[in-house]
Amino acid sequence: MQRVTACLLLLLLTIPVGLAVRYAPLHLPWFWSKYLGSAFWAVALYWFVAMLLPRLRPVALACIAGIAATLVELSRLVPEPHVDAFRLTLAGKLLLGRYFSIKNIVVYLLAIALTAAADSAWCFGASNRQAN
Repeated sequence: MQRVTACLLLLLLTIPVGLAVRYAPLHLPWFWSKYLGSAFWAVALYWFVAMLLPRLRPVALACIAGIAATLVELSRLVPEPHVDAFRLTLAGKLLLGRYFSIKNIVVYLLAIALTAAADSAWCFGASNRQAN
């Protein structure tokens, strides 16, 4: 239960930070606001998967989140009227995005890998401290 709560809290922290990076007037260069927003989307996806599957190790969570992120990005290449209509809404734009970009896949996978590494260090660090 602690793991689920921790993942939920991290998810709830990640979402507003990602939205702020993308939409708040932080005066970040376009590159940073675009790709940091994408990175935070992937981090949020990781914590969502980790919350749903708390017993999996970070490597497995990263694989699932990476596949999901890649599939969401690739789905932009397949026209589907109902999904495309949803993509025009704010929720659709935030959850699914509008335009395909191979760069986004790279950013997603990098962000997920870094998050899994931090999760692994946090989880195993905590278990090692308890064992001592």
